[in-house]
Amino acid sequence: MIALRGVFGPVISTFVPGSEDFDLVAFRSNVRAHLAAGLNGVVVCGSTGEAALLGEDERRAALDAARAETPAGKLVLMGVGAESTRLTTQRAADAALAGADAVLVVAPHYYSNAMTPAALRAHYLRVAEASTLPVVLYNIPKYMHFKLSPELVAELAQHANIVGIKDSSGDLELLGGYLQARSESFTVITGNGGQLATALAQGAQAGILALSLFAGRECAGVYAAHARGDDAAAAALQEPLKAVAATVVGEIGVPGVKAAMDAVGLRGGVVRGPLRDLDAAGVARVRDALVAGGIALA
Repeated sequence: MIALRGVFGPVISTFVPGSEDFDLVAFRSNVRAHLAAGLNGVVVCGSTGEAALLGEDERRAALDAARAETPAGKLVLMGVGAESTRLTTQRAADAALAGADAVLVVAPHYYSNAMTPAALRAHYLRVAEASTLPVVLYNIPKYMHFKLSPELVAELAQHANIVGIKDSSGDLELLGGYLQARSESFTVITGNGGQLATALAQGAQAGILALSLFAGRECAGVYAAHARGDDAAAAALQEPLKAVAATVVGEIGVPGVKAAMDAVGLRGGVVRGPLRDLDAAGVARVRDALVAGGIALA
């Protein structure tokens, strides 16, 4: 059984300025740096990775690169969510061939008014039955424009191949609902970097955090304090990170994360259109947020 514990980085997709071609050299450099900072693994093709803007060949190349850089004992999760169940299952099969350890599956959401509990249940069960890799549900209302209900999650958690949920809602009450489904075979993971210590204290067992891409050691430190039973220390370490996460990740988003990575000496670079890179004032705001949060600049 896969052990989803610790902090995982939802790695960015790195692009060449001008052409926006995928820069695998920079991508691999970042993966090595994230793991060296103490992260327990990486997630490829998540929301922070601009997954919605990538082609299928680019997705496969990114997974191959991440797998090659990730040693035994650390995990590679692959985002495979698609608007059709058919494409989701195909991506899950591709991820298995490329050596991923598990798949992260955001709910289909283009036809959001049709995503009834029955439709979502059927989708996830088909994916779980077809996938040879463990399936992690992914709740991100910011982009889905609806949420997975705790009742549906509790039902899906009974499936042997559905092993967890990542919740990026930032809603601690909703997270609490998901925690009711936690078991030895079903892990609840927070996707909110500003709430890591709180979520762990409530019973979450891991974090998949965009914040960790530019504050990896800090996030790993929060988790380590919790793991040794010192939730007070975890909360103290978390405190300066709350505003950083809220500003850079929650408010600015992918361009902010990339600017923050540049600021700490990693390979952030440009976003892919239609996203827009930050102007000078935006970059300065990101750098100010990092300094205020105690994160060292390069």
